[in-house]
Amino acid sequence: MNLSDRQRRFLFAGLVVVLAAIGVYLTVAAPDGDGEKETGGRSAAAVPSATGPASPPPGISSAVDPNSFDIYRLLPFSQREFATAADVAQRFVAAHGTYRYDEGPQTYAQRLSGLVTDDLLTELVRGESSPGQLEERRRRQEVAECTATLDRVRDIEDNSIIFLVTGKQQVTRGGQKSENSRQWAVTVARDGGAMRVYAVAPADEGQAGDTG
Repeated sequence: MNLSDRQRRFLFAGLVVVLAAIGVYLTVAAPDGDGEKETGGRSAAAVPSATGPASPPPGISSAVDPNSFDIYRLLPFSQREFATAADVAQRFVAAHGTYRYDEGPQTYAQRLSGLVTDDLLTELVRGESSPGQLEERRRRQEVAECTATLDRVRDIEDNSIIFLVTGKQQVTRGGQKSENSRQWAVTVARDGGAMRVYAVAPADEGQAGDTG
């Protein structure tokens, strides 16, 4: 059948309209699951939810009395948890900075056991197991005893507290004694039913706090 120019133009316009309608239908009627796979699925996997406190802080609705203000009613940690975290941070820095040339990495691991998460313990023991470092300590008969001072709280998140802790070492090398100190940023987080050191770094480097 031969079509005139006018008929061919009408036919072409009709085809364009039909194709556009099909495109709109396919877009609107696409299954919800496909959209989640392309967007929401990846986002949810990349951003795991944080583990917060067992129950939210009670808050304060009454007028604030400076003589009886309870800061823990606004914090995600109870007073006991906060004190436990501070104790763990202080004992960790003291244990981390104490060593003897005639001790093996296993003794170091035992000192930190219970104070740090399993992942951090593995990382720290790997660092203390360096053959060059162990040999140097033996050669110089190096002994270090460390005490720790809690300086202040750097940050508080839903699941972690960062303390600034100064470790003061008395080091003996080949019979010669010296002293040095360094401030650490120590992140203590909930780990199961306990408070443990989750991360540590020199204070001037800073570090992320929330384990979530």
